Amino acid sequence: MRTTEHLEENVAEGSYASVYAAGALCWRVKKKKLEVLLIHRQRYDDWSWPKGKLDKGETLPECAVREVYEEVGLPITLGIPLPSIRYAVKPGLKEVHYWASSVDDMPAMADGKEVDAVLWCSPNKARGLLSNPSDVEPLEALVAAHEAGSLSTWPLIIIRHAKAKPRSAWTRAEGERPLAATGKRQALYLQRLLMSWHPGRVYTSGWMRCISTISPYAQATKAKVKVVSWLTEADHKRQPAKVEAVLEKLMTRNSATAVCTHRPVLPTVLDTLAKHMPDDMAHSLPYLDPHLSPGEVLLVHMSQEIPGRIVALEQHKPFED
Repeated sequence: MRTTEHLEENVAEGSYASVYAAGALCWRVKKKKLEVLLIHRQRYDDWSWPKGKLDKGETLPECAVREVYEEVGLPITLGIPLPSIRYAVKPGLKEVHYWASSVDDMPAMADGKEVDAVLWCSPNKARGLLSNPSDVEPLEALVAAHEAGSLSTWPLIIIRHAKAKPRSAWTRAEGERPLAATGKRQALYLQRLLMSWHPGRVYTSGWMRCISTISPYAQATKAKVKVVSWLTEADHKRQPAKVEAVLEKLMTRNSATAVCTHRPVLPTVLDTLAKHMPDDMAHSLPYLDPHLSPGEVLLVHMSQEIPGRIVALEQHKPFED
C-alpha cells in the first residue's frame, strides 16, 4: 500500500530524497492492444513519462495531475498507484511517484516547451525507448495489472473527518462539535487532494465535523452529498451492521465515491473492505487505533472488470501545521 505524507518537512530535514516529483503512465486500449504514452524532452534528448517536481505545499497526486496536463494537455484522473523510482541528481536523490491513468482516445499534445514530441506505443516498444532504466519498473507493474484484469478501476475514498475541537472543551451536543482551526485547513487541503480522483458523490455522517470536512470539496465541484445517519458515532454504536450494508452497496456503484466518517466507525469500515481483497492486502489496512489520523484518507481502488474486488490501496496523510 502506498503511503504519502506532507513532504516539505521531510525534504527540509533531509530524511528522505532531496527532490520529489510525480507523474503518470497514461494508457489506453486500441484495437484490443495496450498502449502507453511517452514524451520526448528536447533539453535532455530523452524519452520518459510525463512528470515534474512537486510545488511548495502541493500533494503528490496533485503534482501528477498538474504535470500531465501541463506537458501533454491531458486532464487526467489517477488510477492505481505504480512503483515509485529513485535515482541520483545533482541535489542528491530524486524520488518520482507514479500512477496509472486511463485516457481512452483523448488527444495528447506536446507543450512545445519541455516536451517536443509525444508517442503512443506498445509496452514492448516503450521498454526499448525509455532513456532511464528505472522508468521500466512502473511500466512492468502497469502491464502486470493489465494482464491480471486489475488496471481499470474506480476509487472508493474513505476519509476520517478533520481535526475537531476537543471533546473536553465542548459543552453542547456532540453532533455539533466543530472543526478546530487546523481542521479547517485540513479540509481545504483535502479539497485539493480529492480533485485527483473527482468523486462525484460524497456520503457523510451528518455530524458537523464531517460535514465541514467535505464542504470545501463539495462546494468547489458540485459533487452530490448524501447524509447517512449510520455513519455517525452514535448510530454506528447501536447498529454497526448498517455501516457494513452501506459500504457493501457503495462497492457496487462503479463510480468515484467518497465516504466521511469518525474514528469509532473505522473498524467496521475496514472489516468490510477486508472481505473484498486478498489476505496480504488486508494485512496492510490501518487496523491499529486510531486507524486514520484526523483528515487522513484511505483510497481503495475497485476493479471495473470484477465488481466488488479491491485491487490496490493508498493512504494519504493529512495536512499538519
